[in-house]
Amino acid sequence: MAEGITDLRQKLQNRDRLPQRLTMQASRKRRRSADDLEFEQARPEPGISDRSARQKDFTSPPKDRQDELRRIHQGIRQRILFSHEECEKIEEKIEEIILRADRGYYKEHTVDRAPLRVKYFFGEGYTYGSQLERKGPGMERLYSKGDVDDIPDWIFKMVVSRLVEAKIVPEGFVNSAVINCYLPGGCIVSHIDPPHIFARPIVSVSFFSDSALCFGCKFSFKPIRVSKPVLCLPVARGCCTVLSDYAADEITHCVRPQDIKHRRAVIILRRVRDDAPRLAPTTEVQMVHVNHDRREEDNRTSTDDRLSTFHSDSSYKHGNLQSMNRIVIKGPKLDVNHISPREKISTDERHQATPERHPPTPERHVVSHLSTTSSHRRVKLYRPKHQ
Repeated sequence: MAEGITDLRQKLQNRDRLPQRLTMQASRKRRRSADDLEFEQARPEPGISDRSARQKDFTSPPKDRQDELRRIHQGIRQRILFSHEECEKIEEKIEEIILRADRGYYKEHTVDRAPLRVKYFFGEGYTYGSQLERKGPGMERLYSKGDVDDIPDWIFKMVVSRLVEAKIVPEGFVNSAVINCYLPGGCIVSHIDPPHIFARPIVSVSFFSDSALCFGCKFSFKPIRVSKPVLCLPVARGCCTVLSDYAADEITHCVRPQDIKHRRAVIILRRVRDDAPRLAPTTEVQMVHVNHDRREEDNRTSTDDRLSTFHSDSSYKHGNLQSMNRIVIKGPKLDVNHISPREKISTDERHQATPERHPPTPERHVVSHLSTTSSHRRVKLYRPKHQ
């Protein structure tokens, strides 16, 4: 028997006298392990929210601040997944993304620029904030298929594969990747990732520098100010942060300007629901680029097609008529014998004033075009010259 303990009853009495701090730490460890086990057992299938899978009800408001903090912490998991060397390799890939975007290699909706912050959408992109046609929660819409670039292979090989190995997300869960790049002082306002578009959990990995993720803040602008957060969560470089339940669905999260002290990038990995609403495909008008000068334009006359030309204000001011865009508008044939009333009056007066040398001819060549100085349509009548 252990030294100083004579029988089992004395040992149990000494155990009851252990400091309360040690027993509380043990209970916390047991609770965390139970939460992790619950997360693994109830992990959602692709396209299904883990909130509905766990069947937890968070509709009732928290009783007090401590209850709200407890709910937030229950919906947050953090883990350092990437070493310093691994972070450097991933950061080199992010630099390549930025360089390609600056050179214009990506599609229009792939890159979304804001002051001190740039978002790069891959796989899926969606409208938010000022881009919404109608404001309010639930109005977010996915872009049409193919409007953003595909997810780069290195994200799957270097980032997603580590999440699968750590059993944070199942294989095939991620179909949307967003890279947020912040300069010092950059921010993203309080929001909830739209639940009608993204399944849970929401996974993010931080690079370049340490920062923080805040919950329950309110923003005001001109100048920008942020209220005190309910929770300020430190986020280290190489750290993976997973949001679910109350932390993802019932309280907003944000990145404050004061938390971005150095350059930072975050890769957000999510699952887009199969039934998420999309924008209707947009139809594009194709322009034909032609090179011509004024002399060639004057010689192009046709009664079958009405040709209208236009050019930018800058090219008109500087007299650059070498490169213009042409739209060919198909329409009915013009009446070559038609004479406007004004033209008829001027013609009659001219015939009365001077004797007629040649018999009149009904043949007319009519050219309809847009004036280069105004948008009014002019009709010119040309008579063939007599030999």
